Amino acid sequence: MKLICHYLKRYKKLFILNVISVFGFALVELGIPTIVADMIDVGIQNQDTGYLYRMGGLIALISVIGVSGTVLLGYCCAKISTNITRDMRTDIFHKAQQFSHSEFNQFGISSMITRTNNDAYQIQMFVNVILRTALMTPVMIIVSFVMTMRSSFILSLIVLATIPLIILGVVLVARISKPLSENQQASLDLLNRISRENLTGIRVIRAFNNDAEETKRFEKANSDFMNYSKKLFKLMMLTSPIFFLLMNIAALAIYWVATNMINAGNLQVGQLVAFLDYLFHAMFSVMLFCSVFMMYPRAAVSARRIEAVLECEPLIHDPKAPVIPEPSKQGEVVFDHVTFAYPDGEEAVLKDISFTARKGETIAFIGSTGSGKSTLINLIPRFYDVSEGSVRVDGMDVRQYDLATLRSKIGFISQKAFLFTGSIADNLRYGKKDASLAELEEACKIAQAYDFIMDKPHGFDEMITEGSTNMSGGQKQRLSIARALVKKPEIYIFDDSFSALDFKTDATLRKALKPVTQNAVVMVVAQRISTIMDADQIIVLNEGHVVGHGKHQELLKNCPIYYEIAASQLSEEELHYA
Repeated sequence: MKLICHYLKRYKKLFILNVISVFGFALVELGIPTIVADMIDVGIQNQDTGYLYRMGGLIALISVIGVSGTVLLGYCCAKISTNITRDMRTDIFHKAQQFSHSEFNQFGISSMITRTNNDAYQIQMFVNVILRTALMTPVMIIVSFVMTMRSSFILSLIVLATIPLIILGVVLVARISKPLSENQQASLDLLNRISRENLTGIRVIRAFNNDAEETKRFEKANSDFMNYSKKLFKLMMLTSPIFFLLMNIAALAIYWVATNMINAGNLQVGQLVAFLDYLFHAMFSVMLFCSVFMMYPRAAVSARRIEAVLECEPLIHDPKAPVIPEPSKQGEVVFDHVTFAYPDGEEAVLKDISFTARKGETIAFIGSTGSGKSTLINLIPRFYDVSEGSVRVDGMDVRQYDLATLRSKIGFISQKAFLFTGSIADNLRYGKKDASLAELEEACKIAQAYDFIMDKPHGFDEMITEGSTNMSGGQKQRLSIARALVKKPEIYIFDDSFSALDFKTDATLRKALKPVTQNAVVMVVAQRISTIMDADQIIVLNEGHVVGHGKHQELLKNCPIYYEIAASQLSEEELHYA
């Protein structure tokens, strides 16, 4: 409820209007039975036609007010519940934008999608019901019971006797439904994860002929979700017949007692008609109110899952007082005795790393798989923070930077090239929205992407499909490199970004890059020796340690690990004359 109240405060005027419309609805439902009772006991028994006409007119007026109240109630409920859901989803999305890699690992991408869509929808449904019934039913219940007691105190005692049984039923249903709701949402997370993995990894699945196995995995997750949902629906469906059974038993008891009272002259027919009408409203309102409590456990589970996201404090955040870097030290990246361990890891993956990269230099990183190359460069844009030591950009610790300022200095080309759905031009302008066509063309020529773009039917306006399935791996890498070039950053980070290129394109691209990166720091993670041979500095990593640091020829002589990597890729002649 805390989460709902937080968002409800934003729509105070609509909420007040909602409350007013509830009273308009209650006026109709509870006012008309009293008038009908008077028409029977006064107008019909006394054959007063004028009285009947007057009361009929009053009923028509109250009905108009009631219809207006009902329409207004529906409008307010729909407006508030949909607005709250929209705000909730927006806040979750904005919060997710602040998350570091650690928080995404903590929640999981599929779970984040479920929380944004399904959990928010559960809250929407609950808010809609609560605004319609939770405000209306207490009014209806209280006034109905007062009116039943006013009509006949003895008959109202029969009604009151059923209330403890209804409350007991609600408590039992709430206790049973809470764990079922938790399991249902967890199974939906799993279902979304499997669906996402299958859709994105369909080529791998088919290559290994594992369609049947994946179908079984999906069917199991789908069946689990269905079973939890079925149990919840059965539980909810059983409650209504039981409540109606209690109402019918109470009604039978009332008819029997009322018959004796009418025979004894202690109750009039009009009073009985009014009493039965009030009884229906009272019991039906109790049932609706109970349904709110039965929906609550499921909504509470969704609310807790959303609150967990909104209340999660990112490990990476802006400093309270960001510092402006010194102009004299621009174009410098320094790693000073850096040690790093992942937040959920025990052993450090980088240990005591130190080096300096200056403007105009190309610094390369090479090593075996899992040596920490990609982890190292992820520390520069603060995807993670160091455990010990410091990373300095332009003479200032990256933790002192405003994140937007720090990342605006960096052109990051990730290991796995990612393109957004949209045109090629839109993707290239991702880092610089006002880039001209001439700038796009220049960047694409350097990145060796211009020719294949021009071969497309629509050129730079060619649409990239979801998952960029209409682009090859090499094309995606070249477009990613061009996107960074358009931005013209101070620091270029290439995280194994040439791996999908053939040797000729790789060499041509690197040669074209040199003139445009003269005033920038260039950092390259690579597996190919040929990609980094001309680097100003080459750092060799092994199990998180720097085991070699120098130029190509130096490392061939004094770093056995580098020599092994080079020997596995180059011929004997290339080794000696490179």
